[in-house]
Amino acid sequence: MKKAFTTPTSLDRELEPSPDMKERVTAVEKIVGYSFKNKRLLEEALTHSSFPWSASYQRLEVLGDSVLNHAVTNYFFCMADRRKFNEDQITKLRSANAGNLKLARVAVRLGLYPYLRRYNTPGLDDKIKEFIEAVINGEDETGLVHKVLADIVESVAAAIYVDLKFDLDKLWMIFKPLLEPIYTLEDLRGRPMAILYDFCLKKGKRLEIKLKPRDETENISIAGVFVGDVLVGSGSSKGNSNARQNAAKEAVHKLSQSMVVNDGSFEGIPAGNDRSFRIEEAMQMLHVLCAKKRLPKPPEYKEDVLGPPHERKYLYSVKVVTSDDTVKSVTGDEKSRKKYAMNSAAYKMFLALQEHYNMINTIKSYRMINRKEADNMIDTKDTDRMICWRDILVLLGYFILILLGFYLFPVV
Repeated sequence: MKKAFTTPTSLDRELEPSPDMKERVTAVEKIVGYSFKNKRLLEEALTHSSFPWSASYQRLEVLGDSVLNHAVTNYFFCMADRRKFNEDQITKLRSANAGNLKLARVAVRLGLYPYLRRYNTPGLDDKIKEFIEAVINGEDETGLVHKVLADIVESVAAAIYVDLKFDLDKLWMIFKPLLEPIYTLEDLRGRPMAILYDFCLKKGKRLEIKLKPRDETENISIAGVFVGDVLVGSGSSKGNSNARQNAAKEAVHKLSQSMVVNDGSFEGIPAGNDRSFRIEEAMQMLHVLCAKKRLPKPPEYKEDVLGPPHERKYLYSVKVVTSDDTVKSVTGDEKSRKKYAMNSAAYKMFLALQEHYNMINTIKSYRMINRKEADNMIDTKDTDRMICWRDILVLLGYFILILLGFYLFPVV
């Protein structure tokens, strides 16, 4: 059977690298554990766009990005026999194991940047150095420049993939050890920085973590997490790294409470006492809440279909009549799938009902407190009244004793 994808003739041949790249190519082959047939592929993968006299890695980087995502997705999909992953979980795992931040760390660990051929890039070199030092020192590297490092790893992966005649299995056997440790869902739940970075990447928002000037009197560092120029979390500690981690934890907690997230961005992060459920469970949780409150009718959903057939969007609204005959109606967010749209509406209604019943409980508590205060005031008045009569009786007793004294012992 003829293969659908074959290596272009210009690439399917044995070629030595350029003389000035021979040492670099040989060194990187040893690092990745693969000897190229066409060493010019690796030479291209190690050439930055600032070097104008040769083809850069940009074409290979595009291929490598897709190939690594495909390979990582296959890896977790094939684990489904041992553990069932839903689509959101697989997407999250793929992002964590083949995303730019992870690949940049891989480039640092393998020491690939010194082998990159580039021209007149002192500014880039300084920024990459800053990122490398942050990784080595165990500090927070989120927000630092690292895209070029990830591009190198993707380009090298693509070069190996092409040299192997597009054999994904062989590529994965070579590249998986380079990507280790492979992050699991349990790992991600304990990594707030990675969760924040992944969330901002998906939402197209800028993530920045700022350190305030150190308070020498208290000997602490204070960090703030900004998402799209909005402060969403802050934290403090004696060290800068721990301060950033504490700020990230608070940011994840606050975002998980305030945002409807059905893309798995905050999966596994508790969203408050009664809100710690995944968004895909929202419809079920809303049904349970309505049954618990003995509402007269189940939730009523209304569907709106938006957009052309090839870009179909769904928008759901849900209506609930509460036990005190209050009509609650909310509308969810537009989603590409009905299930997501219904869960979005259900989640918002769940929060609205919680707020409604919390308000009722607050009013009841306030009335109870006022009633107790009123009863205390009545008791106080009765006590004061009793004290007043007691004083009168005491004075009357003294007066009677004085009269008796005059009567029994008259003054001569």
